[in-house]
This record gives sequence, C-alpha cells and structure tokens, in this order.
Amino acid sequence: MTHFLRSPILLPLFLLLVAGCEEAAPPPQQGAPAVTVVTLTTEPVALTRQLPGRTNAYLIAEVRPQVTGIVEERLFEEGSLVEAGQPLYQLDDATYRARYNSALASLARAKATVEVARLNATRAAELVKANAVSQQEHENAIAALQQAEADVGVAEAAVASSRVELDYARITSPIAGRIGKSTVTQGALVTADQAQPLATVQQLDPIYVDLTQSSSELLQLRRAVAGGNVRTEDTPVTILLEDGTRFDHEGKLSFADVSVDPSTGSYSLRVTVPNPDHLLMPGMYVRAMLSNAVLEDGILVPQQAIARDPKGNANALLVSADGTVEQRTVEVSRTIGDKWLVSSGLMAGDRVIVEGLQKVQPGMPVEATEAAPAAADADGAAPPPAGPEATAADRQ
Repeated sequence: MTHFLRSPILLPLFLLLVAGCEEAAPPPQQGAPAVTVVTLTTEPVALTRQLPGRTNAYLIAEVRPQVTGIVEERLFEEGSLVEAGQPLYQLDDATYRARYNSALASLARAKATVEVARLNATRAAELVKANAVSQQEHENAIAALQQAEADVGVAEAAVASSRVELDYARITSPIAGRIGKSTVTQGALVTADQAQPLATVQQLDPIYVDLTQSSSELLQLRRAVAGGNVRTEDTPVTILLEDGTRFDHEGKLSFADVSVDPSTGSYSLRVTVPNPDHLLMPGMYVRAMLSNAVLEDGILVPQQAIARDPKGNANALLVSADGTVEQRTVEVSRTIGDKWLVSSGLMAGDRVIVEGLQKVQPGMPVEATEAAPAAADADGAAPPPAGPEATAADRQ
C-alpha cells in the first residue's frame, strides 16, 4: 500500500477519489421544526349577534283638522322642532266664534230664567203656608225652578261644545318633535277628519331600531339556557351606521315580539336608542351588535389556527403531550372578534399551532413555543368583520 501511494501517477487519482466520497456523504440531520402554539383556556364569552334593522320614530302624530274651514295661516316652519300644544295652523273661525257667542247668550238667558223661577218657588212656599195658593201651584213653581236649572246645564254644555269647535279652528301639535313639510297652503279648504294629514310630527329622541332575528337562533339560545351552560343578561346594544362607524350612544333592548313571521321565519326585536343630535332619522338602515347571553365556559381559538378541507370541515393542528403534531376535526359556531368560538373538538389545555403551520404535518415532532398574549391576538389574525360579511360569518 505504501508503494501504491508513492506512485506519482496513482497518488492524484487516489486523492480525487477520497474527495468525491466526502462530497457524496449525506448532510447531518436537522432538528425538529419550531412552531408557536396557544394553550386554550375556558372563559365567559358574550354571545353577540350582528342583526340588520331600520330606524323608526319613537312617536308619530299625523296632524288632521277636526273642523272644516279655510286655512288662514301656517304658523310653523317646515322641518323645525315643535313643542306639544304649539299652534300649527289657523283656520277661519268666524262661524265657530259666532256659535260660541250665541251659546254664551243662551246661557245668560237660562240663568236669568232660573232666578225668576227661584223667586216664584220661594213666594209659593210662603203663600202655601197661609193657604193663599194651592199645593198644586206650589209644586208647579218648584218644578219650573228645576226645569230652569236643567236649562242652564244644557246651555253650559252648548257653550263648552262651541268653545271646543272654536279651539279646533286653531290646530296645534299633539306631541313634541320634528315636523315635516305641510301638505296645504294658505287658502286651502280642509275638512274634519280628512284622510290626508296636514303635516306629520315625529319624536326622534329617543328613537326605535327595529331588528329581525331568526327564530332558530332563539330556539338554540333557549336550549342552551335550559342546559345550564348559558346565562342571559341585559347588555347595552351597540349601533353601527350605514358606513360602518359606531354610533355614539348605546341602546337598550325594550321589546321582543311574541310571534314569528311565517314568510321569513324570523321575529322582531325593538331597541330604544338615545338620539339627542337627531343623527338617526326614520327609515335608516343600521346594524345592531346585540348580546343577551353569556357562555360560561367558552373556548376561543385564533382564526389562523383553523383550516378547512375541500369538503368544508374545520380542523386544527395541535402539539400533543409527546411533542408531535396531531390533526383534529373541530366544530366552530361563530366569530368573536378575531377568534372562533369552538363548539366541539377542542378543550382547555390543548396546545393549538398558530405559527409554522406550513412546515409541519401530522405525526411530525416539533419544538413548541408558547405565543405571547399580544401575539396570540394580533399576529396573523383577521380583523373583526364590519360589513354585510359579518352577519354571514356570525350565522355560520
């Protein structure tokens, strides 16, 4: 062998062969891939629903005349705020004022007749004691007095009736609120109890928001409450405007309908919302973030930890106790912010992988690192839905 290596021709060939063997040697085995995990815990979770709705005035009053007459003057500015009892229209009241004056005169005459009848009754009472008049005449005098007093009552009622008609000639606002446009102008003839209103007054502070919710969701909530896992509570209702911004004032759930619309399978909810600036107007489309129940032992998992297969089934990758990757099928019910609310498949203490999902497979050993609290909520998390998609996501 020594002679072989000393050969000037074979020595370079030997060195090249050794170098080729070293290059073909396999690389050293790499360590287990690093992943970031979140350890799941249970916590109370508010079951929030984002429901569509429309705004409606708190009070609505259609102003109609109660007497017939010609409009002499409109006493308000269209679109302004009016107070209860504020005059809105003045009708020609000459006829009604004449009737009122006539009723006053009839009342005065009836009162004068009562005085005469009272004097006659008093005189007859004295004369009957002296047997100067008969008992029949005395009784007639008393009956005449009673009839005169009844006539006074009739006359007073006529005065009150004519006074009401005269007052109706000045049409006032029945409620406080914002008044719309007038449907009549000066000189128009209006009739008592006509179908067309003269104007409409709406109270806008507070204002109603009428919502619709699926009856199936109501049944699920009641079953959950009956099971003891969910408790109900009244929480403020957040209103989202058409452009997605949050309304400054929170509302309160004030009414839930007792019947279900058979055509839509939904029932109505009504929320009362303060509206001091009158930013909300009747007929506006809004969305309401409504939470009327709390899940006592809810499990929330970051959205990036949940994936779906081609069939739409949700699954998650976990790090098991022996440090290997485990794939598990889960069920999620809705989104809560940037997390999924888990219905089944995961439990408290499970370590769910949230980072490094692309480089691991089930059964592979990994090096797991717990995510920081801020990273668990922010890194790779989808923002909370704030549009029509939010409603669809909440109902999955």
